[in-house]
Amino acid sequence: MTTEPRPKKLLDPVSEAIRRKHSSPRTEEASIRWIKRFIRFHHKRQPAEMAAAEVQACHR
Repeated sequence: MTTEPRPKKLLDPVSEAIRRKHSSPRTEEASIRWIKRFIRFHHKRQPAEMAAAEVQACHR
């Protein structure tokens, strides 16, 4: 019986990058929360489908 590695979820690379920088767990949690809010704000659209103006709209 072979166990195949599970595919990475969207936020896994973010967590890995934050951990590589030795940031605190609270920083990781906050970053993940902000990314999730960004995704929901844009109705789960792919970033490649959005224009720069849409991405910057969150900051206003």
